[in-house]
Amino acid sequence: MVDILHRIGATAPVADAYAAVSTLDGLSRWWTEDTTGDPSVGGVVRFRFEGPPDSKGFDMRVLESRPDELVRWKVLDGEPEWLGTEIRFDLKQEGEHAIVLFQHAGWKEPVEFMYHCSSKWAVFLMSLKKMLETGTGDPAPRDVWVSNWH
Repeated sequence: MVDILHRIGATAPVADAYAAVSTLDGLSRWWTEDTTGDPSVGGVVRFRFEGPPDSKGFDMRVLESRPDELVRWKVLDGEPEWLGTEIRFDLKQEGEHAIVLFQHAGWKEPVEFMYHCSSKWAVFLMSLKKMLETGTGDPAPRDVWVSNWH
């Protein structure tokens, strides 16, 4: 199995980073505006994106959530390559920076779609950084398109 890994640091309190990855309001301000569901442990959060009629997005079960430390999800529905994978945000404060260690783990193989997703995760994590530092991110549908797949 292979994983997507990224690290960002934002000039912000780690509590703000935790709120950004653990609440519907926070997630909708940097990943996709169309975020609904229950972000509590055991709940399911639904992320939807604009695109072809057959694109719908992803449903994630919240597996773990520890304030200012960790948020972890399991993909329940979405693109076949994502099914069963886990997404993890490890958080810590280093001086004036909130550090986010991001992991999208459990890919069966490094298919071309994984390359695309790695680029898109980087785009969205930069949106998270921008949102934490300025108050405004670039969630879908205002995100950067990295290829013909969006």
